Amino acid sequence: MSEKGYTVRSYDRPVKRYCQTLHLKDNPELIAEYRRIHSIEKAWPEIRAGIRAVGILEMEIYILGPTLFMIVETPLDFDWDEAMSRLAHLPRQQEWEEHVARFQECAPSSTSSEKWTMMERMFYLYDD
Repeated sequence: MSEKGYTVRSYDRPVKRYCQTLHLKDNPELIAEYRRIHSIEKAWPEIRAGIRAVGILEMEIYILGPTLFMIVETPLDFDWDEAMSRLAHLPRQQEWEEHVARFQECAPSSTSSEKWTMMERMFYLYDD
């Protein structure tokens, strides 16, 4: 089990947060390989660069069994749909999506925005 609690980057401006889920095929060997290809050593540099190029400040993916939970932080003026459309056409992005689709419960030709399901925030600790 990994550590409890994670540090977060602080920005000199307010940010928006998007939370999404995705389900992997429930196969321990595939899940282990999926984790490996997302490591800093194995993740494709073009994919990381593309994520930054569309304006995403931070992206984290958490895993519990075959379920992934992603947190994406962006500037306040970020347009999700426009950014995902741009991302889908960046170098090697479609190749990456096809590469990782073999681990995911989705169609092989799906874009990132078609694979991930946006979550709705239902609670936060309100200011008193």
